[in-house]
This record gives sequence, C-alpha cells and structure tokens, in this order.
Amino acid sequence: MPLAFSMLAIGVGAAIVCNDYAGLEMADTETDDTPLRRTVAAVAALNFSYFWVEIAVALAIGSVALFADSIDFLEDASVNVLVLLALGWSARRRRAVGLLLAVLLTIPGLSAVWTATDKLLSPVAMVPEPVALTLAGIGALIVNAIAALLLARVRHHGGSLSLAAFLSARNDVLANVAIIAAGAATAATHSIWPDLIVGAGIALLNFGSAREVYEAAMEPEEAQP
Repeated sequence: MPLAFSMLAIGVGAAIVCNDYAGLEMADTETDDTPLRRTVAAVAALNFSYFWVEIAVALAIGSVALFADSIDFLEDASVNVLVLLALGWSARRRRAVGLLLAVLLTIPGLSAVWTATDKLLSPVAMVPEPVALTLAGIGALIVNAIAALLLARVRHHGGSLSLAAFLSARNDVLANVAIIAAGAATAATHSIWPDLIVGAGIALLNFGSAREVYEAAMEPEEAQP
C-alpha cells in the first residue's frame, strides 16, 4: 500500500506536468529552458520505466537490495518531476509539491526497511538468485550512467534542483556497483547477508534523498514569489 501511494504520487505529478505544458504559450517552449526540460523529462521517463523492471525482479527473487534500489529509481523520477515543476510554476506552488514529494519519499524508504526486517526475522529466509540480482544491477548501472551523462550537460542551468538530480544519478551508480558486488558475494556465500547489507544501505540513501528534496524545495532562491 505505501508503495502504491508513492507510484500514484508520481503519476499525479506527471499528469500535472503535462497539464502545465499544455497551458504554456508556444513562445515559451523555445526558451533557454527547453534543453533542460527535455533532458529531465527523458531522465524521469528512464527512471520510472526501470523502476518497474527492478521491482518485478526484486519481488520475484526476494531481493531487499533490488527492492530498495527500485524505490531509489522512483525517487529519482520524482526529483526530475520536481525540476520540471520548478521551471514552470510559481515559487509557492513548487514549494508545496516539493514538500509533498519529500514526505511521500519517506514511505517507500520505510517499506524497504520493513522488507529487510521481515526477511531477517523469517525462519526460512530466501536467498536471492545471484545471476538475476547481478543482471538487474548491471541494467540499473547502465540506466543511471546514461542519466548522469545527460544531466551533466545541464546541471548548471536549473539551479539547486537540477544539480541535485545530477548528483543523485551519479551517486546511484555507486549503489548499483554495490548491488553487482552483492550478487557476486551471494553466489560465493549462498547467504542473505550481502543482499541485506546493500539493501539497508540503499534504504538509508532513500531517507537522505527525501531530506535533500525537502531542502531543495525550501531553498531561499526557490522561495521568492
């Protein structure tokens, strides 16, 4: 249920963005913000699409690390939606949306912690299939690397939010390397601990990301009417 609320929030955010675009005059679409809008929209689509891939694999093999990382993809998509809102909306409106996203992002983080705790306390814990874990981690690494390269070209053009989106994608690459390492360690040890340790670490990153989204939305420069 918490995960469903978070996915609904992203869907609502995307619908609002589309409505915002429809209300813009044609002259506005050719402003200097156009490359940034296109980039963050593409990155948001990449992140939201791979979220579904990774959450499906995570549930199929019982991986806490993949579950936590899939939530991180959802978080990245929401950050990029927030960037789009910040470019086209009033300061008061984007602050309200930013605060809402920051609150909702703590819910899937709690879900990841609950999943890890449930697995740890289970009398028969399921060891993730290492090949699927590794391949999903490689796929996530590729997606995040592409996102980071795209955002690197525009990270100085959208203020604090576009920079936060770039840094988030760059840091996610490191998390994906950890997932790949967890896959190798799981294959070697047939233990649940590599997956649990990496999953717990990514969950902590999710909480930190929620705080960063909140702080970016509350930036003094963003608070001006």
